[in-house]
Amino acid sequence: MNTQLINWQSISQQQKVDALARPAIADNALLSTQVANILAQVQKQGDKALFSLTEQFDGIALKTLLVTNDQVEQAKLALTAKRLKAINTAYEQIKSFHSAQTPKDIFVETCPGVKCTLKTEAIESVGLYIPAGSAPLPSTVLMLGVPAQLAGCKRTVLVCPPDKEGQLANEILVAAQLCGIKEIYTIGGAQAVAALAYGTETIQAVNKVFGPGNRYVTEAKKQLSQQVAGFAIDMPAGPSEVLVIADEQANPAFIAADLLSQAEHGADSQVILLTDSEALIGQVADELENQVALLSRREIAELALKQSRLILTKDMAQAVEVSNLYGPEHLIVQTEEPQQLLRDLRNAGSIFVGAYTPESAGDYASGTNHVLPTYGYSKVISSLSLADFSRRYTVQEISKTGLSNLAECIIELTDAEGLDAHQRAVTIRLED
Repeated sequence: MNTQLINWQSISQQQKVDALARPAIADNALLSTQVANILAQVQKQGDKALFSLTEQFDGIALKTLLVTNDQVEQAKLALTAKRLKAINTAYEQIKSFHSAQTPKDIFVETCPGVKCTLKTEAIESVGLYIPAGSAPLPSTVLMLGVPAQLAGCKRTVLVCPPDKEGQLANEILVAAQLCGIKEIYTIGGAQAVAALAYGTETIQAVNKVFGPGNRYVTEAKKQLSQQVAGFAIDMPAGPSEVLVIADEQANPAFIAADLLSQAEHGADSQVILLTDSEALIGQVADELENQVALLSRREIAELALKQSRLILTKDMAQAVEVSNLYGPEHLIVQTEEPQQLLRDLRNAGSIFVGAYTPESAGDYASGTNHVLPTYGYSKVISSLSLADFSRRYTVQEISKTGLSNLAECIIELTDAEGLDAHQRAVTIRLED
């Protein structure tokens, strides 16, 4: 096995920086140009470009982009009762947690006659990008669709690459129906994001797009957020990652399973173990070798393990320090007293506490959202929540008495800044 074993105490400062470096995200001129060309084609040709690009990249000549209600109902009939129950259970769990995030307006009378309100309103239209890749992702439909539904977005649009028959997975369609999504289109890649940003004859533009994707999708989101006025994206995206903090009491088989659950996402995923137990590192290394051999995605996981780390720290305090430096997407704490570490752990997209809290639970059914900041962005960006599907704005109402109370302050500050018109907007009212 090629996972690196590192003693944090015995390496230089530069080696520490290198040890926590992420796999490089492809950001070359060729990718940028390729995506820019796709975006320009969609902007110019609309639906014609979407059909042409789908045939080029997905190998299917579509006759229509829109998924009908009949197709959704047929998808529901095609699933087993067990599969339907699982999707419904996950939906209810996610809904339960996100319902508790419903915001309330804040009203403050900052001084007599000056009333200020902070209001929250749903984003009018949102687009949800659901990757297809090697497997359908109904969990991502729920993670994006449930908060959009609860926030009250007037229009929610789902896009997903079609299979070779031009269809979407039954699980995708059933999850979308649960979330009240009525607009579903069989389109993926950079061209799907372009359609959501620019709009075409069939797909009306949205205000904000959510969801993970490959490097073309990620590049498209980045370019379009900088080019299209009023168009926003959820967060910067990078390869999936997990960091486990464990002590000598931890179960090495559990740890290896958690590391591999992220390693199988992609060859550019990164997994890290931090522990103060040299014996545990050896046990986890053995478990990784044994368990990876059993995976259906073994080759992918093995490639990810090549850029992953098993790090020996002096103690748990140092493990916390290293974790905070790295800022993982997923952080798993498998120690005898995990709550003690939580007081000092800061930078993580989502934290999983205790031996029986696998990251997989958060991915599917615990209720928290699995759309999380990667690539160290957990230091400054939050995990996806209900708030991301809303915008906040302020309202103020001031009486003549209230303006009189503020006048001296405003006049003095406008004078300091040399903004006469601002000052006159106050004094003309008081002279009236």
